[in-house]
Amino acid sequence: MGQILHGSATTTEAVRRAIQNSQASIRSLARQYGINPKTVVKWKHRATIQDAPMGPKQAHSTVLSTEEEALIVAFRKHTLLPLDDCLYALQETVPHLTRSALHRCLQRHGISRLPEVAEKSKKSWFKAYPIGYFHLDIAEMQTEAGKLYLFVAIDRTSKFAFAELHERMTRPIAAEFLRHLIATVPYRIHTILTDNGIQFANRATDYHAFPLLFDRICAHHGIEHRLTKPNHPWTNGQVERMNRTLKEATVYRYYYDTHQQLREHLTTFLLAYNFAKRLKTLKGLTPFEYICQQWQQQPERFLSDPSHLTLGLYI
Repeated sequence: MGQILHGSATTTEAVRRAIQNSQASIRSLARQYGINPKTVVKWKHRATIQDAPMGPKQAHSTVLSTEEEALIVAFRKHTLLPLDDCLYALQETVPHLTRSALHRCLQRHGISRLPEVAEKSKKSWFKAYPIGYFHLDIAEMQTEAGKLYLFVAIDRTSKFAFAELHERMTRPIAAEFLRHLIATVPYRIHTILTDNGIQFANRATDYHAFPLLFDRICAHHGIEHRLTKPNHPWTNGQVERMNRTLKEATVYRYYYDTHQQLREHLTTFLLAYNFAKRLKTLKGLTPFEYICQQWQQQPERFLSDPSHLTLGLYI
C-alpha cells in the first residue's frame, strides 16, 4: 500500500522504523539518512511511525463563539433542516455566520450529514425558461362553512406565487383569476401551463366549440397557453407542490370557522412566502428579491417597476 505522508516530510516509514530500532548515535543517524538531528530525536521518542495530526488539539471556530456553536448544534438537531435552510434561519440571530463556517461547525460535532429517512428518488430538472412562465392549477380546501376552491399560480423561474379562494370553479372564475394574475405580476407573462380541466380548455370532443374566454385573454396579452399531457400530472409538478405547501400551512394545520378566516391566513402566508421565504433554488433570495434582480438585468421583460409589490402603508 502507498504511504500517506505529510507534505513536508523528509523521512519515510521505513526510515522512521529504522531510526527507532537503531542503537547508533543521533549524529551518525542524521548523517546516514541526510536529515536534521532534531528529526532523529523526534522519531526516537515516538511510539508510532505515522505523522501526528496537524492543527490545534481542540478544534474550535475562529468565527463563532462557544454559545453560538451550541445554538447552531441545538437548532440542527431539533429541526433536521438542510445546510442552506439552517443558514438562512440562523443568519438573523448570528449575522456573521457564513455557509462555510456553518458547515465546519456541523462537521466538528458530527452532524454534517442528515440521517437517510427514505430512499432518494432520481431528480429531474425543469427546462430553464426566462421569468414569466406560470403553472396554474385548482385544489379543494375545506372549512367549517363548507368547501372552497383554491386557484394557484406559480412562476417556474422566480417562484412568485399567487392564489385566490373561490366558492366555485367555473370558466368565468378561471378567466377572472387569470386577469388578476396578469394585473398583479409586474413583468410580462409569456407562457401559462394548465391541465386539461374544463375551466382551462375545451374537451377533446368539442371540435366546433368557440375558444374559451381563458384562451382569448391569453391571446390578447400575447401569452402562449400550454396544456399538460393527459395522465401526466408531474408535468405540472411545481404548482402541485405549491398546492401542498399552502394546504400544509393552512387547513392541514389549523381549524377555520369561516371562509374569511382561511382567506386572511392564506393572504398572510403568501406575503411571507413571496417577501421573506429564502429559497435554495434562488440561491438564498426571496421570490421578490429575485424579481428585483431580474428587473436590473432584464428591464425589457417588465411592465412596471416591481417595487410597487413591496409592503407599504396602503397594503
